[in-house]
Amino acid sequence: MDQTKKKIKPNQITLLAPDTRVFVTLINPYGEEAQKSLELSVNTTKQELQSILQQLVKTEEDQVYSFFHNNIELLDTLNQLIASDPEYKLENTFSLTYHPQSLFRIQPITRQTAALEGHEQPVLCVQFKTHGDILATGSGDTTIRLWDMLTETPIATLQGHKNWVLCLAWSPDCKYIASGSHDGQVCIWDVQTNQLKGQPLKGHTKWVTSIAWQPMHLDEECTLVASSSKDGCIRIWSRISLSCLIVINAHQKAITKMLWGGQGYIYSASEDTTIGVWNKTGKRVQELKGHGHWVNSIALHTDYTIRCACFSEGNTDINTKQAKVFYDKILNGKNERLVSASDDQTLMLWEYTSSKPKVRMTGHQQQVNHVQFSPDGRYIVSASFDKSLRIWDGYNGTWIATLRGHVGSVYQVSWSSDSRYMLSASKDSTLKLWSLQKKKLAFDLPGHADEVYAVDWAPIGGEKAGSGGKDRRVKIWRH
Repeated sequence: MDQTKKKIKPNQITLLAPDTRVFVTLINPYGEEAQKSLELSVNTTKQELQSILQQLVKTEEDQVYSFFHNNIELLDTLNQLIASDPEYKLENTFSLTYHPQSLFRIQPITRQTAALEGHEQPVLCVQFKTHGDILATGSGDTTIRLWDMLTETPIATLQGHKNWVLCLAWSPDCKYIASGSHDGQVCIWDVQTNQLKGQPLKGHTKWVTSIAWQPMHLDEECTLVASSSKDGCIRIWSRISLSCLIVINAHQKAITKMLWGGQGYIYSASEDTTIGVWNKTGKRVQELKGHGHWVNSIALHTDYTIRCACFSEGNTDINTKQAKVFYDKILNGKNERLVSASDDQTLMLWEYTSSKPKVRMTGHQQQVNHVQFSPDGRYIVSASFDKSLRIWDGYNGTWIATLRGHVGSVYQVSWSSDSRYMLSASKDSTLKLWSLQKKKLAFDLPGHADEVYAVDWAPIGGEKAGSGGKDRRVKIWRH
């Protein structure tokens, strides 16, 4: 075998001779081999590897994959990628990790198209309906406002809370919105009539910090919704009877974030430095310990799928069976992966089956305020008071890149549905669009007059994003 190399560019990268053959192992994101090893030409292209992999894993013909070696993506031939690893020797097997890619591409957000006025106090939370045709916003003025995204005009003002609206969540079927306020009350709204169902639900003794509906594939009628509070409790409410079914005395201190996962477990992050895992009867399944300070944010790699699974692109009909299929596909026979972010400046990657983290992720210089998995579960992005965002591998927690550009704390971040872009909201009054592929700023998006507290990118369609903040304005952004 000819092991000679030839120089191709003045940057000292050298290629193997064209007739060289190498042994290649294709590995899925969990580290499992598709086949022991394949003997391939160094001139094998990305498209040829696609065909080989589709035969090995018996996937759909239109499924597209990306291939990585040491977090460097294969863009042309194997030869180019091998040249990027100075430690590789021909007698060794060359490993390639493959990841399924989105079959569609979202256009990047580049401009503001509307500044919607109406709220009389800061906008504290924003969330799109799954198809992106309606945006719901909650404010310190005690109201929730619904906005039509086709005309960029108000639809309705939902009045029922008596204090700041701190959080809201659309039901999986998008027929209802549940919201929580600073006085501890939970409201359930019928979006078809824009009316409050019954009376506000009382029980929490301090403000509500999170709202989460039971996922569609576990509850086709969307009958159960959970709320967490500064009082350390989780309450599970019935949308039908408008009553509290279960009270979970979860933590001794405030719950900062709560999620309802697709495996049936509720996850709660707390100022007591722990994360609780609960079933819906209120029994604790696991206590995750590792952080040295408040846990501010948690996210599951299935979050996007749970939010969108019963709908598909261009179809507003609800498909409950599809929700289970899509969820099982992203789970891939494994457990849900959970990531947490803390005031101790670290992140941790977990599975609920173990009380100890799989990996501890360090690098931020101040508190980590928000964390989110990419829709495909491949990446994690974290937002910090150190004014930066960091990208991590969603499977093993490896640091990939640091994104700098904000001049104030970064409060929140939202992914495009194709996992190619991130949109961040900051204390510095701007949003910024970041390219995952280039790992740098793509567009600077000024427009707000003060701190930007909340941002959401429309999940299906993805042609728009919404933001809100201290200036009381709701901003709409598009390509």
